Amino acid sequence: MSIKIEESWRKVLKDEFEKPYFQHLTAFVRGEYATATVYPPGGQIFHAFEACPFDKTKIVILGQDPYHGRGQAHGLAFSVAEGVRTPPSLQNVFKELQADLPETPPAPNGNLDRWAEQGVLLLNATLTVRAAEPASHQKKGWEQFTDTVIQRVSEQKEYVVFILWGASAQKKVELIDEKKHLVLKAAHPSPYAADRGFFGSRPFSKTNEYLRQHGLEPIKW
Repeated sequence: MSIKIEESWRKVLKDEFEKPYFQHLTAFVRGEYATATVYPPGGQIFHAFEACPFDKTKIVILGQDPYHGRGQAHGLAFSVAEGVRTPPSLQNVFKELQADLPETPPAPNGNLDRWAEQGVLLLNATLTVRAAEPASHQKKGWEQFTDTVIQRVSEQKEYVVFILWGASAQKKVELIDEKKHLVLKAAHPSPYAADRGFFGSRPFSKTNEYLRQHGLEPIKW
């Protein structure tokens, strides 16, 4: 089966693409794109991997589903394409960034490719979704695939920062070797939860300090 994914990730995940669950997942996703409106556009399903190759990955930020509104999702967790209104959760992420690192220029837009290009893997647990139907592609196989992504990063790299926002993301901690990586947990940045521990969690400064301690280039957030 031919999966179009960035070459360093292909090498790390090659065996996964041949497993029966992934073949069933591929058939399901192709059927959905053929019969329904699905996000992100088909060519952007693996955009997180294209934008942030395995070899350059220093940080993993976990999301859940892609945005299910028209024109929003483009393959990066929490991110939206340029020209699209910044969603409330991402607005709160930017508010925390400004409070944490006040010297950081205000975000020009909601497109986080600028983070991905510096080594931030913006990974959703589920990589596709039906329009206006949140969670519609959960439990179809994507979670098994993205759990493997997290495990391979944990096993094959050192000094990666895993940023886990919300209860769903925090369950993934069992996949991460905390002896050689930094795990930062906080409430989800959504308007329903941000006041319960997301604001004031300072993930951006903590991440950069950890990277500096291990001789790695900090992120220009």
